[in-house]
Amino acid sequence: MSKIIIENSIVESNERINSNVYLLKVTSPEIASQIGVGQFCNIKVSDTDYPLLRRPLSICDVEDDKLFFLYQVVGVGTEILSRKMKGDRLNILGPLGNGFNIQDDFETAIIVAGGIGIAPFPFLIKKIMNKNIITYVGFKTKADIIDYGLKNCKYSTDDGSLDFKGTCVDLLKSEGKTLNSKCKIFACGPNSMLRNLKEFCSDKNITCEVSLESVMACGFGICQGCAVESKNDDNYKLVCKDGPVFNINEIKI
Repeated sequence: MSKIIIENSIVESNERINSNVYLLKVTSPEIASQIGVGQFCNIKVSDTDYPLLRRPLSICDVEDDKLFFLYQVVGVGTEILSRKMKGDRLNILGPLGNGFNIQDDFETAIIVAGGIGIAPFPFLIKKIMNKNIITYVGFKTKADIIDYGLKNCKYSTDDGSLDFKGTCVDLLKSEGKTLNSKCKIFACGPNSMLRNLKEFCSDKNITCEVSLESVMACGFGICQGCAVESKNDDNYKLVCKDGPVFNINEIKI
């Protein structure tokens, strides 16, 4: 497990991608040198005690000593973060959690992401460029599309304004006959999407790892606030410490 670091990082850019999604780039050499695929950081968005809790954000990408975070403005904390400018400092805690296992024996990586669930995957894609990669991404409308750092994308939209009408899992199912035991699925998105995907993976007997999204406080297992029920032993696992990445068959979604 990587050493957890607290680092005062410098904002390099904070680019608006669409109406409420931003790509934040910071210089953070210590954390960048330790980060693994699928891990996350906990960011203090203000110099005051409001908001009190840090905001957990997936590592979207890493370039040398730079970290990238793709995030959606959904409340006070992320709204404050969206106003950060070049030269501002952010107190960042990381790397946190356990990431994706990219050492498995698979030839094709199937990435399935709903909305802002694409956030962990640009860094993953960069690390598995020797594999065949197919990406299924779903958004509400064409206006919500985000394509940063993705590869071989197939889009779905809820309203049919771009390509396939339906969810990204529906799109995957429509092409499911091409999948085999040499495929591995990597997924992130809302729980409703993951439940649908879990059923599909069970039917096809395909290995799947999911990155869970959860509200959390400490980010490293002290507060116990991000528990998810375990499938195998009727106990609970912590998204921040045992995850955020889990085998989809190990948890109750």
